[in-house]
Amino acid sequence: MKFWVGVTDKAWYEYLSARKPEEVNFWQPSARRLAEFLEPGVPFLFKLHAPDNFIVGGGFFVRFSALPARLAWEAFRENNGVTDYAVLRRRIEQYRGATKGDPEIGCNVLNGPFFFEEKDSRKAGPRISCAAVPSTQR
Repeated sequence: MKFWVGVTDKAWYEYLSARKPEEVNFWQPSARRLAEFLEPGVPFLFKLHAPDNFIVGGGFFVRFSALPARLAWEAFRENNGVTDYAVLRRRIEQYRGATKGDPEIGCNVLNGPFFFEEKDSRKAGPRISCAAVPSTQR
């Protein structure tokens, strides 16, 4: 079975788990597609950055698009995991560094997202690390 583990920050997870949307944009600061094998319906799991290293949920891959950040905001709004466009830009710059203009980001659209409560999350084993999971996003 193929699946993808994307690394995210706790704020993205907490914001979206409280909202329980039907679709999310698991954005990444780079516009380069990281998982070429992903096809619609493939499971896409959410893993928190170290030191947490917990699998905290997931969703099902729909499509990948490289979009200017402003367009990603207009298309997904709060389903980007942030309250507004200014926060999205700050998060992009947190991981990518200062940018000029409207940076292009990678958008992994997922449907049917699910979020584990802390008591149900699973510690990622030593084989799942940032080195083994190139989807470091936020």
